[in-house]
Amino acid sequence: MAIIRWEPFREVDTLQRQMNQLFDNLTKFDDFGFKDATFMPAAELHETPEAIELKLEIPGMDAKDLDVQVTAESVVVTGERKSETKTEEKGVTRSEFRYGRFQRAIPLPTRVQTNDVQAEYKNGVLSLNLPKAEEEKHRVVKVNVN
Repeated sequence: MAIIRWEPFREVDTLQRQMNQLFDNLTKFDDFGFKDATFMPAAELHETPEAIELKLEIPGMDAKDLDVQVTAESVVVTGERKSETKTEEKGVTRSEFRYGRFQRAIPLPTRVQTNDVQAEYKNGVLSLNLPKAEEEKHRVVKVNVN
């Protein structure tokens, strides 16, 4: 069995380099100017015979801070989060804040009628009802089997 000399300061130095690398990765910007660790709202898509129902979880925002753009093939939701909380307890003030822009583009499985889209933002959930285009509702494709 080999005897290995333990050098605690080398381990601390390694830990410091790893922490520096972690924080460097969090502050890098991508090609669009957004940070790698930006907020990305969770999405849920459900298709019915008549429409596509899309829900996005965007808590802590006002409806006026959301920009929703719908094309026949996709939905793009853009916004800017501005959240700040401040509490005072036993003479200690604690303040937390979150700021940052986000954008989420969701391709749609079928074409939709953009002029009949209905949207509702309630309890941090953006719900969109996207009616299918008429030609998509009754489209039947014949498949030849060889």
